[in-house]
Amino acid sequence: MIIPPIAWTIVFGIFCAVILIQVIYYLFFFRRLAFFKAPEKQLITEHPVSVIICARDEADNLARNLPGVLVQDYKTTHEVVIVNDNSTDEGRYVIDEFRKSFKNINHIQLTQEAKMISGKKFPLSIGIKSAKYEIVLLTDADCTPASEFWMQKMQDAYDEDTEIVLGYGAYHKRSGLLNKLIRFETFHTALQYLSYALAGTPYMGVGRNLSYKKEVFLRNKGFSSINQIPSGDDDLFINQVATKYNTKVVVDKDAHTLSEPKKRWSDWMTQKYRHYTTGRYYKPKHKFLLGLYSLSLFLIYPLLAVSILFFNWWMALAVYGLRLLVQAVILFRSMKKLNESDLWPWFIFLDIWQFFYYIFTVPAIWKAPRKNWD
Repeated sequence: MIIPPIAWTIVFGIFCAVILIQVIYYLFFFRRLAFFKAPEKQLITEHPVSVIICARDEADNLARNLPGVLVQDYKTTHEVVIVNDNSTDEGRYVIDEFRKSFKNINHIQLTQEAKMISGKKFPLSIGIKSAKYEIVLLTDADCTPASEFWMQKMQDAYDEDTEIVLGYGAYHKRSGLLNKLIRFETFHTALQYLSYALAGTPYMGVGRNLSYKKEVFLRNKGFSSINQIPSGDDDLFINQVATKYNTKVVVDKDAHTLSEPKKRWSDWMTQKYRHYTTGRYYKPKHKFLLGLYSLSLFLIYPLLAVSILFFNWWMALAVYGLRLLVQAVILFRSMKKLNESDLWPWFIFLDIWQFFYYIFTVPAIWKAPRKNWD
């Protein structure tokens, strides 16, 4: 079968359109994070804060990471609410040992499973409702603050109009390719949700580093509208309640949290499947924006290969080079902002990797989410 030359011209035209879409996303959305500068405050106010950590069988993580939360350099009143959800390990004794030295720990021991509420929404709801203070700051038992100023930096974003503050939950830098892939995927996700929020279209946050006011949680009846969904206590809740007016972002390196990344490919894929199953419940405009970006990213390299082989190699590379130049500048600045600069020399490889990553994670679109706690 002979394919007419006009077909390859059409393919090249589609390739140019895909590159244009990508460049628009980089210049309209992602540049906002790359060139973001937090507004300077004339007066720094420290608000009372309730840090909330939910744990199930996390004795080792609590022993390792809780000190980073407890020794924060924060002079104003604050508490650490730890909801130990039906744990069968030594977690309660670890918490009790910390309570001997830190009187601001509020330990809540749950001994009964919540019916018809999957995931960690029930323990998190108990923690938020039990919080003494209006500003709640969420993290996980397997996370540790990147500095002793985490609490201060996150709460400093609040003003009278702010109800939600989005932070960055990073992963520890370890050797090996899998570590780079995990960290790049985490960075790439943050590049999107932080940039969208800066553009006035917030759509998600991550529970490893997220803050909002207790009042916004109660006003929206907590997680009642998403209780039937196994996950989504962070991204779906924010998707429902965040607006351009009530949401701020904090990207300061001292305000990051750090988690231990998965060490096996299968464990990471299981985690990603669980996270991506919530995307179908996003608002239509967010699904459109995220879907168009992902589709255009997925199509770049197949269309580039076809255009090089069957149309005009130098024209194809010139069009691709335009996106590469814009991408290089914005990724360099964004990675520097989020303390991921060591990934930048790899960005072309990691960009090509995204094509295969989407293939691996496509099953999450139709897979039923697992009803596990995490």
